[in-house]
Amino acid sequence: MRRAGHRITPWLYLAPVLVFIAVFKAWPTIWGVYLSFFHVRPYLGNEYVGGANYNEAFSDPELRSAVVHTLIDAVGAVAGSITVGFGLALLLEGPARHLRILRTGVFLPTVVAMVAAAELWQTLLYPSGYGAANSVLGWFGLGPAPFLSSPHSSLASVILIQVWKNAPYDMVIFVAGLAGIDRQLYEAAHIDGASAWQRLRWVTLPALRPITTIVLTLGIIRGLRVFTEIWVATAGGPAGSTQSVVTYIYQQFSQNNDAGYAAAIGTLLLAVTITLTCLNLWWRNRREAW
Repeated sequence: MRRAGHRITPWLYLAPVLVFIAVFKAWPTIWGVYLSFFHVRPYLGNEYVGGANYNEAFSDPELRSAVVHTLIDAVGAVAGSITVGFGLALLLEGPARHLRILRTGVFLPTVVAMVAAAELWQTLLYPSGYGAANSVLGWFGLGPAPFLSSPHSSLASVILIQVWKNAPYDMVIFVAGLAGIDRQLYEAAHIDGASAWQRLRWVTLPALRPITTIVLTLGIIRGLRVFTEIWVATAGGPAGSTQSVVTYIYQQFSQNNDAGYAAAIGTLLLAVTITLTCLNLWWRNRREAW
């Protein structure tokens, strides 16, 4: 009985979270996959259409454009947030009190609601000369730049917002990884005459490989499902230049009332996300085996 109690007790503590995940995560996902095989007709009964929604998704030119934008956004935002986050971690890693205060200040964008952050940046990047960013550019005789109002710069501006929001989160993970590196490795490398760059290249980066995999996995998931910052800042415009897969799903569901097609796209996005995550973890395990 005592052994059984020790086995059951952890699950009792986990039960509320597991119930929450089952009700608000697992079941909606299963229901969405189910609806992807139907033409959803509220109050009239759903009509089974088999794989018609998936066939439409593979032949939809607007969805292909949204996929391209999502991939560009994911690559730019993930690369930018990891690079900036790693750089901030190198600058702010340490036990000193002033570094803790600086890390807290740098981390603040992460705790700001994305809706508020997107609204803030929409104001900062106002396209006329009265916008804050264009006012600064005016000091140097540049601008005004269109930022979010031009198809040529809107996607880059959205990526900038995501890097500002997510880089501090990556910084915290990298700081935790840096704190776990054995300092004797740095001392041995210094005695051997290694420069700061060589210590970074041959000690820090290899030791942070598992942490980098975690940050990259989270970034991929975050990048593929980007929605709030785009919807608040540009609503997928101008001219569809920032349309992402998730904003397109939202439009199909809320504006075109095609829940079955939206569910099919969401199911494909889920499959791609799981596949990329598994490939990333497989590559990590393979590298560690080397």
